[in-house]
Amino acid sequence: MPARPVAVAPALPADHMPARRVVAFLAMVFGMFMAILDIQIVSASLSEIQAGLSASSDEIPWVQTAYLIAEVVMIPLSGFLSRMLSTRVLFTTAAAGFTAASALAATATNIDQMIIYRAIQGFIGGGMIPSVFAAAFTIFPPSKRAVVSPMIGLVATLAPTIGPTVGGYISHAMSWHWLFLINVVPGILVATAAWSLIDFDKPNLKLFSKFDWWGLIGMAAFLGCMEYVLEEGPNHDWLQEPAVFACAVIMTIGGVIFFWRVFTAEEPIVDLRAFSNVNFAFGSLFSFVVGIGLYGLTYLYPVFLGRIRGYDSMMIGEALFVSGLAMFFTAPVAGILSNKIDLRLMMMIGFVGFATGTWWMTHLTADWDFYELLIPQILRGCSMMLCMVPINNIALGTLPPERLKNASGLFNLTRNLGGAVGLAVINTVLIDRNAFHYARLSEHVQWGSEAAQTKLQNMTRNFEQTAGLDATSAAVSKLSGMVHQQAALLSFMDVFMMLTVLFASLGFFVLFINKPAQQRGGGGGH
Repeated sequence: MPARPVAVAPALPADHMPARRVVAFLAMVFGMFMAILDIQIVSASLSEIQAGLSASSDEIPWVQTAYLIAEVVMIPLSGFLSRMLSTRVLFTTAAAGFTAASALAATATNIDQMIIYRAIQGFIGGGMIPSVFAAAFTIFPPSKRAVVSPMIGLVATLAPTIGPTVGGYISHAMSWHWLFLINVVPGILVATAAWSLIDFDKPNLKLFSKFDWWGLIGMAAFLGCMEYVLEEGPNHDWLQEPAVFACAVIMTIGGVIFFWRVFTAEEPIVDLRAFSNVNFAFGSLFSFVVGIGLYGLTYLYPVFLGRIRGYDSMMIGEALFVSGLAMFFTAPVAGILSNKIDLRLMMMIGFVGFATGTWWMTHLTADWDFYELLIPQILRGCSMMLCMVPINNIALGTLPPERLKNASGLFNLTRNLGGAVGLAVINTVLIDRNAFHYARLSEHVQWGSEAAQTKLQNMTRNFEQTAGLDATSAAVSKLSGMVHQQAALLSFMDVFMMLTVLFASLGFFVLFINKPAQQRGGGGGH
């Protein structure tokens, strides 16, 4: 009798991913989404928080600034902590701590408590962001990057874009407390899933004995004070303000200590050797510029609609949701294209599309509303995804696994620093160009100007028909308001032109970088 054949289970394909790891990664992505969303979720609701905490107008911006400063310190530190503690321990601790700090922020009864809780929230939550980027390029085979890279790119760009919209809806529908309470249940689920499912790596507790405390102090002083100087400088005439000047001095000293320890410590807090990889260096540069565009326009559009159009947070959110939709629908297209075409061509299309959107905004008028902003917002959203996916792949797709954790922190830091530098430059240009345009326009609206006097007389006659008004004073006030509004509009147009030149230049600059080695899945070759 012939022997009966033994049934053999079919071999799993080389790129097979266990369901456990896929679920763990999705939980990590959601945690990153919460951490990035919380940067901007309070921005549209600061007035409600200010009223609830009886805070002054000088104190309330710290609700956002404290989060940003703390987060920018943790992001590069997370690489070392991940190697020492393991991704499982770091991410679970970060998710649980972020959740607890969110609950505490909702219970704050004064501005001091809120600032402390937001700093804790930003510092601990910052550990989640680089862990996701590192995991994406460590646990997934290259063939899966056409799916994974658009996913993390979408979260990194969509979350800050829709933050003001989500925050406006929540604070209007319930109260500002729910801006933080909404994190609690998802945060508990993410922390539980992370502890139960993450098994990507093992801890190396021996690194604790080599922990560079001086490097940490230097980095915290350098990055934290840099963030403060960039946030507060434009509004306080830079170094003329004593607090900004003091932080600039501390930043310089911290920078010297930090870079000294980076190059001399046995196990530096941040390993800068990743920049020796040309793809990573270029990817980080482009990430820096994407940060300028991402956070710059997330700031500019609401300021225009609030200052010129008089919109409240709810109306601003309704007017700006288009960018988020465009990002969402472009993400899968970007994933497919990353397999089909040269990544440099994708980036060029993205940069040129972004420049086209900002150039469109240089024709701004005081009457622009949802429909006039529609095309620029679609261009912004689509172009951002077309840039982000190839940048992620070029920067992180060619690094060896042992360098990914540190490199991921550096890569995410460049995007945040780009946003901070971009906002500082944008604010400075808005303030300076507003003053310039107001001075130039005022020259044409003086008593010696026949056109100005005719306009004033016509407005005075109109106001004379309204009982109870001093017609002349009302006309002068109205005319002055028109000059202020036009000066503000011209300063917005100058900023949009500046961004147009920046992104158009980068679209041209892409031609000069080396063609990345192509892999299946759109990443770079190893």
